[in-house]
Amino acid sequence: MIFEYLKNIYSTIVYRDIINRYSVRNTPFLEKLVLFLASNTGSIFSAKKISDYLKSQMTNIPPNQVQIYLQYLVNAFIISPVKRYNIKGKRIFEIGEKYYFENLGIRNAIWGYRLEDRGKIIENVVHNHLLYLNYTVTVGALKDKEIDFIAERHGEKMYLQVALQLKEEKTIEREFGNLLAIKDNYPKKVITIVL
Repeated sequence: MIFEYLKNIYSTIVYRDIINRYSVRNTPFLEKLVLFLASNTGSIFSAKKISDYLKSQMTNIPPNQVQIYLQYLVNAFIISPVKRYNIKGKRIFEIGEKYYFENLGIRNAIWGYRLEDRGKIIENVVHNHLLYLNYTVTVGALKDKEIDFIAERHGEKMYLQVALQLKEEKTIEREFGNLLAIKDNYPKKVITIVL
């Protein structure tokens, strides 16, 4: 019953704030795009990657059209983009953003709640909480390592890694190792759930 209510809210937002406002005619593409974003919450990708995926689903949409539709979803507050930041070079990457859902209830109503998505959901929760606390959020890149979030506020910075569990040695090494590779004195934290 709750999922049906959330789906109705989502449909209303899509219809009024996207389809009507921007005169969108290709609603099947918009629906596939939202499903792709729900299944890949928190993954780094580009419009080209999305376009290639949609081609595999028999939907031929050029990358610039994908970017336009992504912007419609951002403008309607369905998703929130997070840019990648090169920690060593101190610059924003042009491509390779992450997208998170503004409302996880809507994401789960669209995609369904799946046990294997718990890591993505936790990462999305951390992202939304950082925004709630008025942090500017980016994704960190340091050579071949990724830092889930760089949170900045009032000239202060904090690095965050998000992991579902820290049971395996490989996971512990990756999460803490990525943070230890950053050679500055700002706080570095790993967020996980104790089950």
